[in-house]
Amino acid sequence: MSLPDFSPVAGASCLLDEAALDRTLRRIAQEILERHPDPQSLALIGIPSRGVELASRLGKILGETGDASPFCGSVDVSMHRDDLHARRTPPAVRPTRLPESFLGRTVILVDDVLQSGRTCRAAMDSLSSFGRPDRIEYAVLVDRGLRELPISADYTGRKVETTVGERIFVRLLPTDLVEGVWLKRKTS
Repeated sequence: MSLPDFSPVAGASCLLDEAALDRTLRRIAQEILERHPDPQSLALIGIPSRGVELASRLGKILGETGDASPFCGSVDVSMHRDDLHARRTPPAVRPTRLPESFLGRTVILVDDVLQSGRTCRAAMDSLSSFGRPDRIEYAVLVDRGLRELPISADYTGRKVETTVGERIFVRLLPTDLVEGVWLKRKTS
């Protein structure tokens, strides 16, 4: 008896199943702790939509290590994107939840997939409207290459070299029905 195909798209190959995704987040959290032993000095800011869930999960893992947990929030990037002119409709505005002050904090922007670097740039532009963190770092679940801007992640779960026609699908509970990361290769 074969297992049902839970991939979000027919023909996609699984890069990270639920267990591997959890191990990957725990490894990223450990790397963060190695650089920042005091989680209270951190603000994990997720980039909507799945980056917010990933930031929350990383915050919980970091909170397990001691008495303190980092601030976990989100930043809306919709009006800071440089592709607004190319869209038929404006993007949905999402909530922004930030600490009262960035003073003495390192902000770690958290996203699901790093590709061009443009979403990260938009997130930094948005953050600058609210103050100046001591430092900004970037954590991503998957780095798929194809950079258009000179931006790289400080913490990376998985690097996958892809081509323009390939797609990465990140699915997380409770938003999605399944949990994992899939790659849909370009068909000839």
